[in-house]
Amino acid sequence: MDHVISARDLRVRDRAKTLVGPVTFSLEHGSTTGLCGPSGAGKSTVLRALVDLLPAGLTRDGELEVQGRPIAPGKGDADLRTKVVLVPQTPVVFGGSILDNALFGLRHLLRASREVMLERAEQALLEAGLWQEVKDRLGESAQTLSAGQRQRLCLGRALALEPAALLLDEPTSALDERSRDTVEESVAALRGRRTVLLVSHDPAQVERLCDRTVLLRPPAAVEPLAVAAAS
Repeated sequence: MDHVISARDLRVRDRAKTLVGPVTFSLEHGSTTGLCGPSGAGKSTVLRALVDLLPAGLTRDGELEVQGRPIAPGKGDADLRTKVVLVPQTPVVFGGSILDNALFGLRHLLRASREVMLERAEQALLEAGLWQEVKDRLGESAQTLSAGQRQRLCLGRALALEPAALLLDEPTSALDERSRDTVEESVAALRGRRTVLLVSHDPAQVERLCDRTVLLRPPAAVEPLAVAAAS
């Protein structure tokens, strides 16, 4: 079976010290997988390792493939980060309008007419569950959006790139209950159509949103990592 992402014995090291892993998992097309584990196990670090955005001084080893293409440590590039897009825990909203934010990645990567760009932005914001709330105010500052809307804007900005996989790092941890539920609805709507790897500290959220889980243990645990289907 072809996998969107396949990681085998992936570790993150600080020189000779293993900080995270080993972890082995594969992401199938259209699946939503939860990456779970205790605080400090390195869940967010795994996401950064997958897009080759580790902090200075940290290195990755083990095998990593994206759409069948081996990704050597330190060899990630802009092309990789359009195929696998990380949406961080704290929504990053740039200066400018809501539309400017939705188009931010596309403007750097796509040579197309404004009409095509606008169509891509609209489709992405629809998929992120934000379009109906912002379609009449696209020219307004993105800073006017609520926290939940900002998170969905970041999701839409990522979806506009039409990535092979989305990496979501605690997407609702900073939100109130109502905003959390709205973001969860947007993530749930991607199920079966987009490949998602979700980091969450909330087991109930993983149960609601994910098809399966990858359990990440601290490096001191020598047992193989468990993969379980969500009930």
